[in-house]
Amino acid sequence: MAKTCAELMAGLDCTILGNSQEAVEGLAYRSDKVKPGDAFFCIVGLAVDGHSFAQDAIDRGAKVLVVERKVYLADATDVTEIVVADTRKAMAQAAANFYDHPSRAFQLVGVTGTNGKTTTTYLVEHIARVAGRRTGVIGTVGNSIGDVHEKSEHTTPESPDLARILARMRDASCDVVAMEVSSHALDLKRTWAVDFAVTAFTNLTQDHLDYHHTFEDYFEAKALLFSRDYPAKRVISVNDKWGRELWRRCSERGDAVITTGMDSSAQIYPVVVELGPRSTTVELEVRGQRYRFSYPLVGRFNVENVMTAFGIGLALGFEPEVIVKALADVPAPPGRLQRVEAAADGGVSVFVDYAHTPDALEKAISSVQALSEGRTIVVFGCGGDRDAGKRSIMGRAAQAADFAVVTSDNPRSEDPLAIIADITSGMEEGKGNFAVCPDRREAIASAIRMARPGDCILVAGKGHEDYQLVGGKTLSFDDRKVAAEELEAAFLTSNGGE
Repeated sequence: MAKTCAELMAGLDCTILGNSQEAVEGLAYRSDKVKPGDAFFCIVGLAVDGHSFAQDAIDRGAKVLVVERKVYLADATDVTEIVVADTRKAMAQAAANFYDHPSRAFQLVGVTGTNGKTTTTYLVEHIARVAGRRTGVIGTVGNSIGDVHEKSEHTTPESPDLARILARMRDASCDVVAMEVSSHALDLKRTWAVDFAVTAFTNLTQDHLDYHHTFEDYFEAKALLFSRDYPAKRVISVNDKWGRELWRRCSERGDAVITTGMDSSAQIYPVVVELGPRSTTVELEVRGQRYRFSYPLVGRFNVENVMTAFGIGLALGFEPEVIVKALADVPAPPGRLQRVEAAADGGVSVFVDYAHTPDALEKAISSVQALSEGRTIVVFGCGGDRDAGKRSIMGRAAQAADFAVVTSDNPRSEDPLAIIADITSGMEEGKGNFAVCPDRREAIASAIRMARPGDCILVAGKGHEDYQLVGGKTLSFDDRKVAAEELEAAFLTSNGGE
């Protein structure tokens, strides 16, 4: 596959200095990844300026530079420079051109919001499969093309990587693709020039304020997916003021909108909710019709995810009866309030969840409490090199449980004890309902040791992750496996090996 410079930059306002017919064999935004014949995009980043790596890119074989300002290099006499106003936006448009606009080949669903994106995309994929469609998923847990699953580095990949994945999905004859769309991706234009059939909003709670700085900026980044730049059908949860504002904007523009919520002001809302330890039964009012069904997911917050997925299914053109049939046997997404199965558990239920924001932690604790006949114990921490402002709030949220064990999450380059100190600064010492245990395995083990039959343990923060980031190292660590091992160590031994 190759495109000329003129073909690559079609639809873009640019100035080509050099040969407009120069063949481009690939796209690169990191100079150390450049291959001969590539176009190298000089991205102006938060910490470094890609223009500084132009010579390295040329040395590695780049024949085309896409820049925001002309670069003057000693060995660039046969290099074509393309000057644009915004290299990020240009890279996204060029990626769409290079791969022949793959998102136009199927129905692409973009799901954004703070919490619930992963679960919603998995629900949508399952609905589409039951409806007989070939599916794909792009998101936090990984990417799936049909039955092929791959790990991912970002919730939403950089634009050339995203276009390449979408092209593979097109070539695999996917009909419906569900994609998580992060606020970073929208702000950094990773999804620019991507065509969506449906865009959906779940909720907005505190996260990523180290990047966006204010709630308003965070919201406006999410809101980009519902702007004129991304025309589509809309599914919007109106449970919070942010969703209601999105609904107002989209309605004023005349967009087709399906609203979901916990009360009758929404087009899809629950009339009955019956929470169980392994499943949930709901009766949903859907545009004047009622549908009662059970599904194998637990927790009140999953009712919201199910309603969002129901709305997306309708927007995709599926019949309500097909959606209900699909939801009745939907598999649980990895690490989303996932029950740990062990050879022995002593009557103690352990759930692993990805909850890593204050709101998500509160909802996960509340969900586990509704399932528990006894006490609820939460094990949690906060990631390093991320929004430090939410740490004390996470600490306060955790004290909704009967007992909390504060531990390490992914400390990255930060001191784990300093992160824990930030968390506990928000916790009331006098309540005496928390302890600190920096070693995550020992924290899980200690929670299991203190649990009694009928108690529930929530291990929060890492969910599906099978690693722990400590310093510059990636250590093998899976909360689900560790919890199962510690349950068996505690109860197989105490039961004489039974």
